[in-house]
Amino acid sequence: MDLALPAASALLASYIAMGTLPPLIPFIIAVIGGYAAITSSYVYNDCCDIDIDKINLPDRPIASSTLSKKQGLAYACFLALVASVAAFYLNPESFIVLVIAVATISIYSRVAKRSTFLSFVPVGIAYGLVPIGIWLAFDPAGILKGNDTTILPLPGIFLGIMMCVTDWGFTLSGVARDVEGDKARGAPTFPVTYGVPLTSKFVTVCWFVGVISSIIIGWTAHLGPIYFVGAFFAGIWMLAQSFDFIRNPTPQRGGKLFLQGSRYRGVMFGSLIIDVILSISFVEYVSILW
Repeated sequence: MDLALPAASALLASYIAMGTLPPLIPFIIAVIGGYAAITSSYVYNDCCDIDIDKINLPDRPIASSTLSKKQGLAYACFLALVASVAAFYLNPESFIVLVIAVATISIYSRVAKRSTFLSFVPVGIAYGLVPIGIWLAFDPAGILKGNDTTILPLPGIFLGIMMCVTDWGFTLSGVARDVEGDKARGAPTFPVTYGVPLTSKFVTVCWFVGVISSIIIGWTAHLGPIYFVGAFFAGIWMLAQSFDFIRNPTPQRGGKLFLQGSRYRGVMFGSLIIDVILSISFVEYVSILW
């Protein structure tokens, strides 16, 4: 999922802006940079949640003392540096978005999770900024140069919305799995504060909004049948899993939905990647014939 997201964002941005595939080297840099940005936040979160993970997920490297917290922080910083270099190289606008995203997700890991039931909000905002930062690398807004242009086209806006809202559902499913450890360590997460049953309903609403947004992405970007088939059927499957979570509101079912959310987004982004590549290849083939 964390490779498919930046790849899909780069391909769609280049397709919308220029009707072509992105240049190979910038594309590779964007995928690596996006992956490093996302992964660095996971590692940093593990460094902040050692006490909780010792209860919920004791086999994780830092929680099990396979790696030290110092090593984890060093790795998180290394990944963030890789992401920063990649973003700045591609477009300073992308770098600014990255800085905002890193600051936002750090607030979650360091402060919000231990202080408010709304701690999932900055997580979604941070991940919603990832495709926007990637998009700007291939379709610059021109703000830094003072150009009077559209910041993002509609497909880019809805891609950010889809990632933000589905990540609320994604994150809260995982938090529902971790409810006992969070409760033991005094973290007032949404499932701890309001219970897993209400969490399951909110998670389902998030996935519903995300699935609708995925269809709007395809409609506004004029994508082809491969994307719509993948997004529609994967979305129906994901909503069915979410309703099953409502019927079985247990931490274990939340953990299962957490993994299923990764698979859904992987399929959706995979469908987008295939659709864009084939669409561009078809247009180029037709132009050669003419």
